[in-house]
Amino acid sequence: MIVRRCAAVLAAAAVIGAGAAPAVAASPSPSPSKALPAGLFGTTDPTYDGVWRQSLALLAQHTVGVEPAAKAVDWLTGQQCANGAFAAFRAEPAKACDARTQVDTNSTAAAVQALAALGGHRAEVGKAVDWLKDNRNKDGGWGYSPGGASDANSTSVVIGALTAAGEKDLGPSYDALLTFSLPCDGEGAGAFAFQPDKKGKLTANADATAAGVLGALGQGLAAEAGRKKFNSCSDGGEPTPSRAAAHGASYLAGAMAKDGHLVSALPGSTDQPDYGNTADAVVALAAQGGAARAAKPLAWLKENSAAWAKQNGPGAYAQLVFAAHATGTDPRHFGGQDLVSLLNATGPAPQKANTENTENTGNTGKADKDEKKDEGGFGLYWFIGVCLVAGIGAGFLLSGRRKAGQRS
Repeated sequence: MIVRRCAAVLAAAAVIGAGAAPAVAASPSPSPSKALPAGLFGTTDPTYDGVWRQSLALLAQHTVGVEPAAKAVDWLTGQQCANGAFAAFRAEPAKACDARTQVDTNSTAAAVQALAALGGHRAEVGKAVDWLKDNRNKDGGWGYSPGGASDANSTSVVIGALTAAGEKDLGPSYDALLTFSLPCDGEGAGAFAFQPDKKGKLTANADATAAGVLGALGQGLAAEAGRKKFNSCSDGGEPTPSRAAAHGASYLAGAMAKDGHLVSALPGSTDQPDYGNTADAVVALAAQGGAARAAKPLAWLKENSAAWAKQNGPGAYAQLVFAAHATGTDPRHFGGQDLVSLLNATGPAPQKANTENTENTGNTGKADKDEKKDEGGFGLYWFIGVCLVAGIGAGFLLSGRRKAGQRS
């Protein structure tokens, strides 16, 4: 999510241009906001992650039975462009989007997942879905920016969004996602890569793997616990999304077997615990093989994530809520933290808050049912610049989701 998107892009950048400082694309960068808009979650500059963190916060509230503040939902819908797309943040939402508006697939997909879950937003969801489908690459996948080369993270989060909106014809997108899955022989067996390098080589990336597992399962950010067989990596049989998800989960389990967490992997820096990616990995493990598969990293998060979440705000709290939800854990008693209250405190007071144990309430992918009750480019190097500017630290020096949370 916030961390994992930049982790993957920076990793890709290291492969693509090792030894060369990438130039930021000439396309204009958004100006930092001067005042925080009413209805927005969080207190930090939303320029690079406003829609993302808002979407995660609203989705997390819905997941635990909290009815978000109307102005928080209105802020999100007000960010949408007339063509259905979302940018990371629009400081002047009353001004029409134009060719200079840096819309992206990830912000759009996150907004779809939140609005589809909340219900009552068929028009907004429908326009966003149409935009995502119109900007699907020929290979069936998506890049961060429309028209950009497909990557595992973007393809996965869009699959989650389209599934949440009730879309069915996703075969080509699953095929695209499988192209990022590493074989079971050699280094990084079973993992997903962010993108192939210039020579077509795939390099294992834990961030992309957590995303890829959910994408291959057709699950969104607020995934449900699964009961699929948890296989060690084996190349037997034809590649399928289910098999790729199992192999990716096996890779994540192995990566966290010793310490119970993933580590950041930024060139030139000492490896440190990666809280966000660990939370994403918990969701992926539980979604693929059940809560028991995620027990060790979940316990580590309960013990160690409080300071990280406090520093990083609504997106981080949302990621922990998703981890609790996927594992059937009470988010109000998460390692001594009440994640629901802490998340609610980062934004407008909710309309209605369920004070009961809510670990199994709510899910994404219910747009049609909710509606019935209520009656759904800019280049890689520019994004690298975004990541560098929008770093939020906490064990991962360049975490900023331009793109919680949270691709972590």
